[in-house]
Amino acid sequence: MRIKVLTLAVGAFVLTGCYHVSVVHNRPGVMQQGAPTVVDKPFSHSFVAGLVPPPEVNVKDQCPNGVSKVETRHSFVNGLVAALTNSLYTPIHVRVTCAP
Repeated sequence: MRIKVLTLAVGAFVLTGCYHVSVVHNRPGVMQQGAPTVVDKPFSHSFVAGLVPPPEVNVKDQCPNGVSKVETRHSFVNGLVAALTNSLYTPIHVRVTCAP
């Protein structure tokens, strides 16, 4: 019985892992000036375990010089919400860093 509980606990811990994807676009010849503008969306709405993707993040107004970095990840809270909704609602954390 004890081994079953331990196996279940380890399996649950492994399955709750978060993931993080980062895309960086460094434009040559551009010097960094001050702190860049960051657009942060902690709950971009995605459904059915990500099969219905979140809407496009339009940052044209906030980033007139383009985008330098895009990060998407599932935080612990995003994973908890997905688990509570049986993966019907699976929010994704999106963070966009503007080019200087």
